[in-house]
Amino acid sequence: MKIYVYILIVLLVPFKANTQETGEGNLGAWYMFSGNHRVSDKLSINSGAQIREYETTTNLNTLLLLTGLNYNINSNITTSMGYGYLTIDSSYEDVPGENYTNEHRLYEQVSLKNKLWKFRLEHRYRLEQRFLDFNDRKDTQHRTRYRLQVTLPITDIFFVNVYDEVFFNLQNEIFNQNRLYTALGVKISKNSKVQLGYLKNNFNSVAFDRLQLGISINTDFRSHNEKDYAYKTSISLSPNNKDSLLSTD
Repeated sequence: MKIYVYILIVLLVPFKANTQETGEGNLGAWYMFSGNHRVSDKLSINSGAQIREYETTTNLNTLLLLTGLNYNINSNITTSMGYGYLTIDSSYEDVPGENYTNEHRLYEQVSLKNKLWKFRLEHRYRLEQRFLDFNDRKDTQHRTRYRLQVTLPITDIFFVNVYDEVFFNLQNEIFNQNRLYTALGVKISKNSKVQLGYLKNNFNSVAFDRLQLGISINTDFRSHNEKDYAYKTSISLSPNNKDSLLSTD
């Protein structure tokens, strides 16, 4: 009997240590900013930044900076293309002087919006080209993503936002990750919103729990005449059309 107990301990201890090193048991956090800046009736510019922590306030996992250009086909269909820069620590351990993976990312996407009862739905289809620098080697990878987002206004100020997004590699293992997210949002002003939410991020071998705090800001650089025309057009196309919410990218 003692020998079986000893073997069990030997098998479980390395497994526990490996689980701790991934940071899977820690509650992390993502702090996010998202901006949408209208320059014409058809064109707008994205801006965004994210700090992702393995723990709520320490141990940097990812820094993400991004920008993009949107073309609004109509009030419910938007095409986009953009660029993102990421610096990534794939190891949970916070070691001074460690090497980070750098990524330059290009993406193309289509977003489709519609309404079902009081629910606002968005389908987002994205294709990514990822240029990765691991310090000792470089690699180019391709990935596709699909996100279904559902938003339910509770009042004129508060809303609930839920989405599920699945990622697929176009090389090697097909499944990359899945993100399930739910949040309570607050409309601070006509052009700004804040969301506090929870994200379950599942990979093949690990799953992370993340708090998310994000702010989104919309600006409009069109002339008054253009705004008046755009307002009348949006009313005729979709009486309930509103600007998109915070994107987690």
